Amino acid sequence: MGALVRSLAPADLADLERAKRLLESPSLAIQLANAIGSPVEYLIARKLPRAATGLVDRAARRAVEAGYNAAAFTLGNGRAGKLASERMHKAAVIGSGAVGGFFGLPGLLVELPVTTATILRSIADIARSEGESPQAQATRLACIEVLALGGNRKDDDGAEIGYFATRAALAQQVGAVSSHLAQQVASGGAPAVMRVIHAVASRFSIPVSQKALAQAAPLVGAASGAALNLVFINHFQKAARGHFIVRRLERAYGLPLVRARYAALETDPA
Repeated sequence: MGALVRSLAPADLADLERAKRLLESPSLAIQLANAIGSPVEYLIARKLPRAATGLVDRAARRAVEAGYNAAAFTLGNGRAGKLASERMHKAAVIGSGAVGGFFGLPGLLVELPVTTATILRSIADIARSEGESPQAQATRLACIEVLALGGNRKDDDGAEIGYFATRAALAQQVGAVSSHLAQQVASGGAPAVMRVIHAVASRFSIPVSQKALAQAAPLVGAASGAALNLVFINHFQKAARGHFIVRRLERAYGLPLVRARYAALETDPA
């Protein structure tokens, strides 16, 4: 729409309100703690041993790399706007979570790539339902951006990072990808692509570490591993729906207007 548009249509404003609710749902740490019946301080105060932290970080990076290349292409060329199969993806990660929970941290390291690829496939499915092509490079990058909405990086000093701030933090790397030739990007190995993946993985490793701690809590086993994976995919499906609603509205109205209306919703009556 043109520059004279100053507001969103009522239906689109309602969609933006929904997106904001989805994107500002409770943090994964709180949701994971609730899932195992432990206070959130359990996940925040405790830390994995240094060796385990390194394993989790590397596993998260490999999982994002593998999922980036695999998720979109397993969807085929279905039409944009097709209803997303969220329940099917939930069932898949519940099964992998049960196996991972049974074997503890070693199980998590094996399970994580499968779970992450499934979550990314679900994210791509949601993107398609909001009118995007999962095979398009911009959509694939937007899909992995959703994983960055799961936690703050270790150098964020514990500050709450908002939705648009997280996108802005990745914008430079994502912009660099767009400057590469198509044949370089398609391989998934272009340096700019890898920088985006590593930036996302550095954030994604935070909730993965919280998940590892939750699975290490007393009385947590296969059943709780499945429950934790359900919390994981619920969170990222909600974040994906909110993210791609915002992107759809940005295509229609432009980023400045959508961002301004999003911010104004903080003071609007509920």
